[in-house]
Amino acid sequence: MSKGTIVSVSGPLVTASGMETANIQDICRVGNLGLIGEIIEMRGDVASIQVYEETSMVGPGESVETTGEALSVELAPGMIAQMFDGIQRPLDEFMKKTQSNFLERGMTIEPLNRDKLWEFLPKVEEGTRVSEGDIVGTVQETNVIEHRIMVPHGVSGTVKSIKSGSFTVTDTVYVLETEEGDKEFSMMQKWPVRRSRPIAQKLNPVEPLITGQRVIDTLFPVAKGGAAAVPGPFGAGKTVVQHQIAKWANVDLVVYVGCGERGNEMTDVINEFPELIDPSTGESIMARTVLIANTSNMPVAAREASIYTGITIAEYFRDMGYSVAIMADSTSRWAEALREMSGRLEEMPGDEGYPAYLGSRLAEYYERAGSVVALGSDERQGSITAIGAVSPPGGDTSEPVTQNTLRVAKVYWGLDSSLAQRRHFPSVNWLSSYSLYSNELNEYIGKQLNVDWNGMVLRSKSLLQDESELQEIVRLVGVESLSERDRLKLVAARMIREDFLQQNAFDDVDTYTSRDKQYEMLRTILHYEDEAIKAMNLGAYYDEIIEGTDGVRERIGRMKFIPEEEMSRIGEIRDQIETDVRKVLEKGGVESDA
Repeated sequence: MSKGTIVSVSGPLVTASGMETANIQDICRVGNLGLIGEIIEMRGDVASIQVYEETSMVGPGESVETTGEALSVELAPGMIAQMFDGIQRPLDEFMKKTQSNFLERGMTIEPLNRDKLWEFLPKVEEGTRVSEGDIVGTVQETNVIEHRIMVPHGVSGTVKSIKSGSFTVTDTVYVLETEEGDKEFSMMQKWPVRRSRPIAQKLNPVEPLITGQRVIDTLFPVAKGGAAAVPGPFGAGKTVVQHQIAKWANVDLVVYVGCGERGNEMTDVINEFPELIDPSTGESIMARTVLIANTSNMPVAAREASIYTGITIAEYFRDMGYSVAIMADSTSRWAEALREMSGRLEEMPGDEGYPAYLGSRLAEYYERAGSVVALGSDERQGSITAIGAVSPPGGDTSEPVTQNTLRVAKVYWGLDSSLAQRRHFPSVNWLSSYSLYSNELNEYIGKQLNVDWNGMVLRSKSLLQDESELQEIVRLVGVESLSERDRLKLVAARMIREDFLQQNAFDDVDTYTSRDKQYEMLRTILHYEDEAIKAMNLGAYYDEIIEGTDGVRERIGRMKFIPEEEMSRIGEIRDQIETDVRKVLEKGGVESDA
């Protein structure tokens, strides 16, 4: 412990002297109000403290006291379906205690409920030898998530006693005989947020994250354990994309970090998620969600800590063997908090005033994602998929935050304001976006479906690319200048754009599309092009084909609204394509191959 005195105050940055025995990253109580702060720089006995609360009316001469502990999160039953701020203060409890909708400075609230009883079920017997990461018991935290109580890091020994029954998170539930003597353990452990939790082995991500969003799952997939960036200008739909993934992704748990965005976006999450039913479990989506809310009107310093709080909670559930998705909305606001603190420390600025270490900090965050073998004798596997929204000013993706993110994220879902203005959602630009996981994941999906999925995807991308080039010619000299084959290519590409990639998040059916339905839809569109090309090769004209298949093209446009349980209707559309094309040939006096 160390005590000092405030020398100066500059917004969220406080300088204090007399801190000889304090250390970098120690948590402090600042001033007479006891504000929460973290030491971020030390020069001799002078410490610079990042304060996570408003520092107005705090002045020189007031005392500062360190706790000797790093900024940490409490990990135990009671986190799921909760909403915390950037330093894990439970906002619901905060409001109850203060009787106010505003954060009250200096208020101390335990992150997790100390009074609630949880039913603990032992998984090991007395006399069992256990080591770090081993599961000693479970708690059914929600109907969806079984909370697995693990031996803390750096601990090993023999189980001397273990209880079953109802306990609070601080009650002793098991005792280990260790080399240092008997040690008692509760269901709760703490972990410093700026240090990644240890693992046994990191694996190559091989399984796709199914989001139900066709443009993502088909053209630009992300692997479970991968990292994706969602850059886009204001109003392009970054938050909608993240909300959709949080709602429908095939993961066990979602950690949603609202980092510096507007409060109404978190309000949408709070209002929508409890009402949404997870199709795989039949339970509310909140039963597998943890919310970290640090909106734009909350303390800027806590914004910087919020993504570390979120990723640490995600690592904890990953270590249990779960697949976790973490959404950060947005990392640009987090970087702005870094820039503000760096400026107050008078550090040498990098590009556009951001600190020179911006790239390394972003890399440290995204590197904590991944598919891993967790510590423990059962060698269980878990994963964290990190999806970060980026808000470049004016949509300029050449700015530092976007560029540094792209160096570490293997998936780029570039949102396009022109698509958003045309009401094309998700507004992912299919020409500029990419996924470095595509080849491996397409092969994986192809084996699952027993089809040439990679070939279908590459053909679709080729059609969209050809359409872009042909549109340049059309704008210059008109569509009549194109060959009939190229005009047919424009029709097929338009089907892919409008009937496949475009999706309505507010439609009960179209909001989510399974992998099987995505295959059936894409197969039908490509089948239409195949049949039309065959007809052309047999002598049919473009205008005859378009006129003769008008009805089936309308049915193709409505495929997205066919419920999952009625997918056989999509096969009927393919049958109609063949029938209509045959009629076109018969009408033109051309014999088909049929």
